[in-house]
Amino acid sequence: MKMKSSKRSIINPFIVMDIMERANSIEQKGQTVVHMEVGQPGTSAPEAAKNFLKKSMEDNPMGYTVALGLPDLRKKIAELYGDWYGLDVDWNRIIITGGSSAGFILAFTALFDKLDKVGLANPGYPSYRQIMKTLNLDPILINTTEKNKYQPTPNDLSRYNINGLLIASPGNPTGSMIDREPLEALVNYCADRKISLISDEIYHGIQYDMQPSTVLEFSDNCYIINSFSKYFSMTGWRIGWIVVPKEHVRIVERIQQNMFICASHASQILAIGAFEGKVELEKNLMTYRDNREKLLNVLPEFGFNNIAPPDGAFYLYIDISEFSSDSYDFVKKMLDVGGVAITPGIDFDPINGKSKIRLSYARSTPEILNGIERIKIFMREKKYLQ
Repeated sequence: MKMKSSKRSIINPFIVMDIMERANSIEQKGQTVVHMEVGQPGTSAPEAAKNFLKKSMEDNPMGYTVALGLPDLRKKIAELYGDWYGLDVDWNRIIITGGSSAGFILAFTALFDKLDKVGLANPGYPSYRQIMKTLNLDPILINTTEKNKYQPTPNDLSRYNINGLLIASPGNPTGSMIDREPLEALVNYCADRKISLISDEIYHGIQYDMQPSTVLEFSDNCYIINSFSKYFSMTGWRIGWIVVPKEHVRIVERIQQNMFICASHASQILAIGAFEGKVELEKNLMTYRDNREKLLNVLPEFGFNNIAPPDGAFYLYIDISEFSSDSYDFVKKMLDVGGVAITPGIDFDPINGKSKIRLSYARSTPEILNGIERIKIFMREKKYLQ
């Protein structure tokens, strides 16, 4: 007799990870793949960070840290809010997490009870809703429009009775950002209705023609989630942070103590050193900017004319309805035949995502140029283009 599994374990796969596995299988057979599927920088952690960790490991053993995280790291993050936004954030409100994923689990557990309804922009990062389902929460997909850059508005929210709202600016998969005034309107809407607000700001630092605003500019009564994965180029180190209201610090600390104990000591040390890698990090940003421009210039030549406005992050969310009504099938063909790994829109939008794909341009420029050439060949060989 097979062991029984829980109902809350019945969640959808994170399809981009399945695509990565499929690409890995192809590479194991000796073929090459251009990776434009995953939101992972093509660069490693900054050299200053690695050197700092190396020195620290020679001098001190790695072990448990306090559940809230190393004070030196929390103070460094507080300084970042001063540098980026001109804000004086109390470092005691900052809690170090095992990547933003652990931050979401902590936030959802601290703020919501069983069957609480939490609003999410659709399209959006798929793991939001899957994590919520495992916690017996009710994710409410709020369909957004191209007119509003695929970001929710108070008018959109007025149609729903929700306990919480999670926003992301820049967003994944679109890369679109919420302008300052609409962001303040969302904050005020939630405050007036006692809706718990969580802001995913993990792509801050990666923006192009406009500067992002943090929700902390408008309210301290919210949760902010961020990570060292994207701007700091440290995905595999699984290190992030959350900023919570002062009265919630002990609440989250207790949950962290029991669920995770603490974030990785080595990753926390590495993160402290990462703040000395600004020159290298800004060079990475220039690469993303260059890749973005190259893709936006050439993709229309391949028939990809409808692209969400990529204000930040390193993604393009593209309408492929002219070529396919099955984005997963399109993506598998692009990988198996064209040798380019991308992500189907159904990962981010279970309602309208069959006609969308997401393309990541976080890798090196030579890799992106290789990917462009392969996409062109694929589109012509499959008769999508004459």
